[in-house]
Amino acid sequence: MTQLSVLDLAPITEGSDATQSFKNSVEIAQLAESLGYKRYWLAEHHNIPGIASAATAVLLSHVGAHTKTIRIGSGGVMLPNHAPLVIAEQFGTLASLYPDRIDLGLGRAPGTDGLTAQALRRTLNANVDSFPRDVLELQQYFADLEPGQKIQAVPGAGLKVPLWILGSSLYGAELAAHFGLPYAFASHFAPTDLRHALHVYRQNFKPSAQLDKPYVMAAMNLQAADTREEADFIVTSLMQGVLGLARGMPIKLPPPVKGFADRLGPQENAAISRFMTYTARGDATDVSERLREFKAETDADEIILTAQIFDHQARLRAFEIAATAMETLA
Repeated sequence: MTQLSVLDLAPITEGSDATQSFKNSVEIAQLAESLGYKRYWLAEHHNIPGIASAATAVLLSHVGAHTKTIRIGSGGVMLPNHAPLVIAEQFGTLASLYPDRIDLGLGRAPGTDGLTAQALRRTLNANVDSFPRDVLELQQYFADLEPGQKIQAVPGAGLKVPLWILGSSLYGAELAAHFGLPYAFASHFAPTDLRHALHVYRQNFKPSAQLDKPYVMAAMNLQAADTREEADFIVTSLMQGVLGLARGMPIKLPPPVKGFADRLGPQENAAISRFMTYTARGDATDVSERLREFKAETDADEIILTAQIFDHQARLRAFEIAATAMETLA
């Protein structure tokens, strides 16, 4: 049975701040745990006013302390921003605090603009080939210590924290297949290559010590409510956020605006429609049908949902509706 997971961007809404965002994230994780979601992941982004999960490992530790069983992890850590040893130590610490609950999803993009990327890691190597080497280096830090090994992650060595490759193109699919790692596709904002990437991953997968057969997670936006009318209203917050990104002006998550969609021009509509290609939107019946269609299209082992919804209670309700819809499908 396909399982559901949560991708949290720790949204900062207009009129609020990161402190409230972190409280909301804990409540989302606790609800997901109680509803049977498999994982709760946080995404690393920088210099974006509406996303509070920049210090991903720190926030994961906070969430871990307020949950008991749900797997928690990164969706993902943007590896070009960091030295692999530092990430091994951070996630080795998390795995020591919360045994058998930690996932380390790895992305190749910086998760920000070029100027901020330079500020994050001044020695940033522009050569994309550094990403596979960094993944291998991470694997080595989590492996059992070798005799005479001069550099080790403390904690981290021997903990075998499971790695994931994240992607929005064929590159990540090829790399995940080559290393024999699970693959998560960011179809919630980059839908174009989804089918091709999953085909490439499955066709080229090589079994590894971590994984004996392909394992796919695919992402969807979630905009669920008790009525279609309410869903059509709350989704306008996401629409405004998408336009901000498209214009190079990221914003805090704004409140929904009645009739917002009716005022959009053709280019704005096109940008939003593309971004939201894979969105479970509407009431429980609509969401159930959309999840069924997405499962049939991707044959994903897991669907990870991200809900950029302004009102926190409405966001909690959306995850409840999705969980019920998935039970109906099962």
